[in-house]
Amino acid sequence: MRKFFLSLFSFILIMSITTQKASANKPFIKEIRIVETSDVHGAFFPYNFIERQPMSGSMARVSSFLKAQRRMYGNLVVAIDNGDILQGQPVCYYSNVINTDAPNVAAEVVNYMNYDAQVFGNHDIETGHEVYDKWIKDLHCPVLGANVINTSTGKPYTLPYIIIDRDGLKIAILGLVTPAIPHWLSKNLWEGMRFEEMIASARHWMKVLRTEEHADIIIGVFHSGWDGGIMTEEYEENATKKIAERVSGFDAIFFGHDHAERAETINGIPCLNPSCNANKVAVATITLIADPPRLTPDGRVPSPTKGLKWRIADRSGEIVDISDLPVDEDYMKHFQPTIDSVNAYVNREIGVCPVSLHTRDCFFGPAAFTDYIHGLQLEQTGADVSFNAPLNFDSEIKQGPVFMSDMFKLYRFENQIYVLRMTGEEIRKYLEYSYDLWINTMQSPDDHIMLLTSQTLNDQRIRFKNLTFNFDSAAGIAYEVDVTKPNGQRIRILQFSDGRPFDGKAWYRVAMNSYRGNGGGELLTSGAGIPVKDIPNRIVSMSQYDQRYYLTQKIEKEGSINTKPYTNWCFVPEEWTKPALQRDRKLLFKE
Repeated sequence: MRKFFLSLFSFILIMSITTQKASANKPFIKEIRIVETSDVHGAFFPYNFIERQPMSGSMARVSSFLKAQRRMYGNLVVAIDNGDILQGQPVCYYSNVINTDAPNVAAEVVNYMNYDAQVFGNHDIETGHEVYDKWIKDLHCPVLGANVINTSTGKPYTLPYIIIDRDGLKIAILGLVTPAIPHWLSKNLWEGMRFEEMIASARHWMKVLRTEEHADIIIGVFHSGWDGGIMTEEYEENATKKIAERVSGFDAIFFGHDHAERAETINGIPCLNPSCNANKVAVATITLIADPPRLTPDGRVPSPTKGLKWRIADRSGEIVDISDLPVDEDYMKHFQPTIDSVNAYVNREIGVCPVSLHTRDCFFGPAAFTDYIHGLQLEQTGADVSFNAPLNFDSEIKQGPVFMSDMFKLYRFENQIYVLRMTGEEIRKYLEYSYDLWINTMQSPDDHIMLLTSQTLNDQRIRFKNLTFNFDSAAGIAYEVDVTKPNGQRIRILQFSDGRPFDGKAWYRVAMNSYRGNGGGELLTSGAGIPVKDIPNRIVSMSQYDQRYYLTQKIEKEGSINTKPYTNWCFVPEEWTKPALQRDRKLLFKE
């Protein structure tokens, strides 16, 4: 609240300075406010359509924040979304897949809120050309992607940047997206595109903005995390920090993708990430000053908006929590028909669940939740082996009626089903890599069995060290995981579940989701040792529709979720693992 009143006082002071007659020793001052949302993932309304309950944040509250900013600063407010807006909540799936004749709801939200620019995210590309090409047309503002190159023309697929004129100031917005997209998505989704390395692209376009456009303010908006992630000889997944350090000329940098709130200053430049799901926004304030023009012979001041040479006096940034702001009631009224349609879609009953299913069970051994997906993949493909991981850390499908909303718990993403050719040894190495992300090497019975960390951004809660959606288990084979062995030596594959012998040198058909099948999580590459360039040649088949589609069909046909754990694998030695599993389960889930 104190910041609000300080900003209000600053605004009143600035307005008094810029509207009254100037004297020879009183400069003009302007404050430009740039507001960024990132990784919204369909959080358009203050309602979680998956859990069917209210939720904090959402673009309905961002709308309230933006309206307040515009009342204070007028047209000196610039609004930008940094991508990953087309996938997440069921409202996205409904718009992308079901209600395709209407304008895309993500475009309608951004249009209603009068955003100035939109940037590509990897999950926007994941929707495929049919969806995102229509989304681009539905938007009133441009989609920016300087390093997303149209292979037919050699030029950016959309605009690389936009120049916004505000009170005579030229504000340049440059958009970039992580080039790791081909590492996760099948080529048909990004056919006709290539993704250039971000640092070189930023340098190239910075030169254009400074020498050709003569921009007064240059803002970078990157759908790429701070650092780390996938690193190859050609690119880095998360290159924001390096751009801030190595490419001079930016006045503020906004980023996202990694869902990690961050506010840094590099070489005096604010670098801001508001995390995800529209609970927070990033705000940069650029303060400019200009010496007053010479007075006319009769002592009057010429028009203060003409002929002034502005220079940047200050740059600052902050992450603003808007999670508890009042919703914009006009916004809600405008979108009520959409909300009603999505509610009707997610509230449709499609079957029953005889017993409650929990993703938390999947970390401690074979689990009904994970094995239901394994069963679908094996049924759909006839593969020898299935790989699958829990896509949510702690989701539950409750005993009783199953609604369409539950399908977004059962399968979080719009992944297809792939079948790849792999040798028995590659299967073993793949599983070694997965369990190395997941399991600690126990040196005594009192050690943790799970690979845990208490170092989180905001608190000291115990969590897994690595991302749980990369914790793949297997079905179709019987195997043991020896937690006393070091990394790379834990997996002992005994045989196929039907009793057939398993041969490390033989070739088998392996089912997995499309994210994994394109190299996502690096289980195929760093784990199984398959070169990235060889993966397309290993793909035997790809499903026509996404996993959620087939799961919904299966439940509607059978009338219930009929599943139980396969019990095809276990942690050993049991005298150590059984009590260790109980201890770590209590730490993680307070059970």
